[in-house]
Amino acid sequence: MRSLPLADPGTPPLRGPAAYLGWIARRQWGILLAAVSCGVVQFACQAFLPFLTGRAIDGGLQHGFGPDLLRAAGALLTLGVVSAAASAVGHRFDVANWLRAAFTTSQLVGRTTARSGHAVTRELPTGEVVSAVANDALRVGDLFAVTARFVGSLTAYAAVAVLMLQVSVPLGLVVLLGLPTVAATLGLLVKPLQRRQSAQREASGRLTTLGSDTVSGLRVLRGIGGESVFTGRYRRQSQLVRERGEDVAVTQSWLDALQVLLPGLFVTALVWMGAHMAIDGTITPGQLVTTYGYAAFLGWPVQNATEFLQATTRAVVATRKVLAVLRVVPAAGATPGAATMPPAGSTLVDEASGVTLEQGRVVALVSADPDESAAIATRLGRFDDEAEAGTPVLLGGVPLRDLPLADVRRRVVVAEAMPQLFSGSLAAGLDVRGQAGRDDLLAAIGLADAQDVLDSVPDGLDGELPEKGRSLSGGQRQRVALARALLTEAEILVLVEPTSAVDAHTEARIAARLSDARRGRTTLVVTASPLVLDHVDEVQLVVDGELVARGTHAGLLDGAAGPDVAATYRRVVGRRMDDDLPVEDTFDEAAPGDAPYGLSPVDLSTGGAA
Repeated sequence: MRSLPLADPGTPPLRGPAAYLGWIARRQWGILLAAVSCGVVQFACQAFLPFLTGRAIDGGLQHGFGPDLLRAAGALLTLGVVSAAASAVGHRFDVANWLRAAFTTSQLVGRTTARSGHAVTRELPTGEVVSAVANDALRVGDLFAVTARFVGSLTAYAAVAVLMLQVSVPLGLVVLLGLPTVAATLGLLVKPLQRRQSAQREASGRLTTLGSDTVSGLRVLRGIGGESVFTGRYRRQSQLVRERGEDVAVTQSWLDALQVLLPGLFVTALVWMGAHMAIDGTITPGQLVTTYGYAAFLGWPVQNATEFLQATTRAVVATRKVLAVLRVVPAAGATPGAATMPPAGSTLVDEASGVTLEQGRVVALVSADPDESAAIATRLGRFDDEAEAGTPVLLGGVPLRDLPLADVRRRVVVAEAMPQLFSGSLAAGLDVRGQAGRDDLLAAIGLADAQDVLDSVPDGLDGELPEKGRSLSGGQRQRVALARALLTEAEILVLVEPTSAVDAHTEARIAARLSDARRGRTTLVVTASPLVLDHVDEVQLVVDGELVARGTHAGLLDGAAGPDVAATYRRVVGRRMDDDLPVEDTFDEAAPGDAPYGLSPVDLSTGGAA
C-alpha cells in the first residue's frame, strides 16, 4: 500500500458526487480491485459451504463413512481456510481503501483551502470547511470500505441462486425473486434518509461555524457583555441539530428494523417450503440442510447490501459538501500563469504607487497611513488577482498575475503584520519549507533576537507550541514570525512592521542584524521606526498612495528631496519617536524584548487576542 498523505492527490472532476466518487475509485483501482477480489473469494466460499454440506450428508446416508465423506469433509475444510484467509487479507485492503479515499479527500480540501486564501471564507462558513475534513471525508472513505463486501455479496447471491435451482426450481425462484424484493423495499427508505441526513449535516455545519466564531471572539464578547446572547444562539442551534439527528434516527431505525424483519420473513418462507418438500420426498435430507444453510447465509448479503446503501447515501451527502469547498475559486492563481519567470535579480515594481525593489537592496517603505503601506506590501505578494487587477505589480517587466503562482510564492515572500503561528514543535513552525538544519534555525532565532522564546519553550526547538502560539506574548510571536520569514531565504522578502511589538533596545538589535543578514538580497521593510530606517540602504516615502521621494533616512531628514518632503517625513518619523516609551516604563508582565504591555498595535485593538 502507498504511504499517506499522497505526494499529489490529483485534480478531481467537480461535476457532481457520482463523477467525484468514480474518480476516487479510478485513483485507487489497484487496492479496490484487490479488496473486491478478496470479497468475491470469501463470499463464493461461503456460498458453496451449505451446498457441499448437503452433498456430504446425502453421501454419508447412502454410502456411510468412506472416501466420499472424507473428500467432502476435506473440501469443506479447504473452503473454510480459503474463506478465512480471504477475509483477513480483504479486511486489510478494506481499511486501505477507506484511508486512501478519506485522506485524498482531506488533502484536496486542505489544498484548496491553502490555495484559495480569503476566497474560501468569503464563500463558505468556517464550520463547513472544518466539517468537510472532520466528517465528510470520512463518510467518503466509508463507501469504499464496504464496496468489496457488497460486490462479494452480489457474487454470493448469484452463486446461491444457481445452486438452489439445481436443488429445486421452486426454491431457486424464491431466492431469485425474494432477495431483490427485500432489497427494493429497503431501498424505498434511502431517499428520505438522504434528505434528512442532508438537513442534519447542514445544521451541524452551522453549529460548528457558530461555535468557532464564538470561541475566537470570546474576549470581545466578554468585553461587551454578549456572552449570554451568543450562548443562547449556540444552544438553539444545538437543539436544532438534535432535532435533525432525531429525524435521521427515526428513518434509520425503520431501516434497521426492516433489515432484520424482511430477511427473517424470507428465511422463514424458504425453510417452510424446504421442510414441506422434504416431507413430500421432493428433496433429500441433505438438500433440506442445504436449503436451511442458504436461508441462514443469505441474511448476510442482505445486511451488506443495506450497509452499502446507507454508506452510499452518506457519501453522496458528504461529497456535495466537499465539492462546495473544492469549487471555490482561489483569490490568486485561478488560471495557470502562461508567462516565463524572469531571471533571478529582476526588479519588482508596484506600478500604482511607483514603489520599486531593485536587486540586492534593503529598502524601507514609509507612509503616514500604515494601511496604505501595508496594502502596497500585500500587492507585492500577489494575494488577490481580481482585487489587484487595477494595481498591477511587475517582476522583470512581467505582471505577477501572468506568472506561475508557485514560482511567485517561492521567490517573493510577504510576512504580514499579524503573525500567525501554528501548533506543533517550534522547529517545525519555523522551518516551513523543510530545508533548514538546526544550526540554521538557531541562527534565525538569533537574528530575530528570539532567544528568550527558545528558553521559554520546554525542550527548546523540539518543544511544542499551542494553537496560534498562545503561550507566547505578542512580541515573542512577532519575533518567531520574523525568524520564520528569514528562514525561507526568499529572493525578495517583504516584512510588514516586523518590530512593532518590541522595545527600542530589541528593535535596534534586530534592525542591525536584519540589514546585515539580508545585505545583497532584495528586501522591503514597511516601518516608520527610525531605529530600522537608519540601517537600510534606501527609504521610499509614499504619500496618498504614490511614491514621492527616495533616499537615505538621514538625507530625507536633511531635506535632500526638498523641504516639503522633509517636513512630511519628519512628521511621520517623529510621531513614531514620540510614541516610543522608555524600556523602564514597561510592565513586568511583558516578556523581555516586548513593547509596553507585551502587545503589538494589532493586539491593542483586540485586547491581545490572536
